[in-house]
Amino acid sequence: MRLATTLKRAAMRRLKDKIWLQLIVIYTRYLIGGAFVFASIIKIKGQRFTSKSGAAEPINSAFHFFETMYASGLYWIFLGLGQLLAGFLLMTQRYSKLGDLGNLPIILNVFVITISYSFGLTPIIVALMLLANIGLIVWEWDELKSLIILPFLRKAKTIENYPIWEITGYFLFAFTFVYRILIDQYDSFFWMLICFLIGIAGLIFGLKQIRSVEFKS
Repeated sequence: MRLATTLKRAAMRRLKDKIWLQLIVIYTRYLIGGAFVFASIIKIKGQRFTSKSGAAEPINSAFHFFETMYASGLYWIFLGLGQLLAGFLLMTQRYSKLGDLGNLPIILNVFVITISYSFGLTPIIVALMLLANIGLIVWEWDELKSLIILPFLRKAKTIENYPIWEITGYFLFAFTFVYRILIDQYDSFFWMLICFLIGIAGLIFGLKQIRSVEFKS
């Protein structure tokens, strides 16, 4: 198993040493980042994507959808700022890893939108951009994987890393998820009360663990 892992790492290093492949990665960042920056400016300026209003179009049409987002005002500008920042990070190369991660949810969201409405060939173009973004993440995986692996390796040197907080988070998530799945006529007060009690229970166990560690030290 270790030998296979070592061989894979060595093969990846040899691949990353190829100049032509590095240039492809660099210009892929420019391409995706530039497209995001280009699309962001019109939103930041508070202008429509299209030349005319889509308010009169069918409510389930792409034009009506974009008109609704445009009419939101602040949200439209916020989308533009998000695209601008993600595109900038990619194009700097230095902060490309942040750009990879920042762009992924944005481009995935755009892809889902394009397949949800009638956009002609646009979904194909966006799908290629999505695949390119995933490719960039694979390229940077040696550095990015630490974000996933390190939480399992970290030691509880500070109280925020005690397992109780993670367990409490799982309980809060599980209750909220199950409650909203099963109950249509939900009671917000009941939900908040149970979450509060779970949080208090976690706090009690957490304080016990803190005192136990302090006593041992």
